[in-house]
Amino acid sequence: MSDLRKIKDEVKDGDAENLLEVKDLCMYFPAGHRGLFQKQKQYIYAVDGISFSIKKGETLGLVGESGCGKSTVVRALARLYTPTSGEVYLNGKNLTAMNREELFAARRNMQIVFQNPYASLNPRMTTGDIIAEPMRIYKNRGLLDMSSTEIEKRVEDLMDLVGLLRFYKNRYPHEFSGGQRQRIGIARSLALNPQLVLADEPVSALDVSIQAQILNLFKDIQKEMGLSYLFIAHDLAVIEYISDRVAVMYLGKIVETSGYRDLYQNPQHPYTQALLSSAPIPDPKIEAERKRIILTGDVPSPNIQRPGCYFYDRCPRRTDKCQKERPALKPASAENSDHLVACHLITKSLV
Repeated sequence: MSDLRKIKDEVKDGDAENLLEVKDLCMYFPAGHRGLFQKQKQYIYAVDGISFSIKKGETLGLVGESGCGKSTVVRALARLYTPTSGEVYLNGKNLTAMNREELFAARRNMQIVFQNPYASLNPRMTTGDIIAEPMRIYKNRGLLDMSSTEIEKRVEDLMDLVGLLRFYKNRYPHEFSGGQRQRIGIARSLALNPQLVLADEPVSALDVSIQAQILNLFKDIQKEMGLSYLFIAHDLAVIEYISDRVAVMYLGKIVETSGYRDLYQNPQHPYTQALLSSAPIPDPKIEAERKRIILTGDVPSPNIQRPGCYFYDRCPRRTDKCQKERPALKPASAENSDHLVACHLITKSLV
């Protein structure tokens, strides 16, 4: 592993406990105009003011139903999208305030594993070239001091790390299975020895048996290289297995965040409770006896900003205050300040 750590010391910066800090991140997409004379711009509020942090060596799982903005968060953090507002700090440095050159250098510490292993690899490049490409790009920009021989050696080491045979480096993506392609994507994300990996539903397109192998691979690599993960998924069992902490997202906002054990055993937000009740339990007796929470109504349109709680239309416990005032993330109890909930019903009981 000494070779795999060769460029790690060059990019590590800062001793703060939090590797990543996100403050009031918003990502709005233009969606035409509205009004009689088409003067008022219309937006899709994909991510609407979220804040969270990730510690060094920690995995934060981000979970929510499809369309809630999880993948948009990943792309905004990596500046594949330019955030509408908010701040993103990596190692204490504000990524949203950087110019192109500064951002290019900072991205060495933050890499992405994409959801679709079929679409995220260039079909005209060999496996070796795909994994080596990030190193060659940074070498050509004068930001990485490695010879061609060292790059080839590192490609082979990374293939060993992710469980691919070295002589596969001359094969093309179409010659691999879905799980093998995702291993190539993981190896590519590790090429520059990042500190943070943004995993955007990396196992959702794989068979269940392959999912387990890839999840274990993520855990082994984290232990070996001291990585932090932002792990996106909509499968609650996957999030429970891989995460240290979990953030629950609904319609562009984070409604609850806590340690995985506390959140799964003691969910506080009505949406989190409904989400967990929808997950099947592999015990026929318990599954037959338990009561599921059935949400009524439709998911509100993401092109309307609401003054109150975004979950108001579907919440079985809503009050007039929920419609008029948007709840902030606050501790669910005085004893557990790490369990945060955006719900008036919960925070009211603490007053």
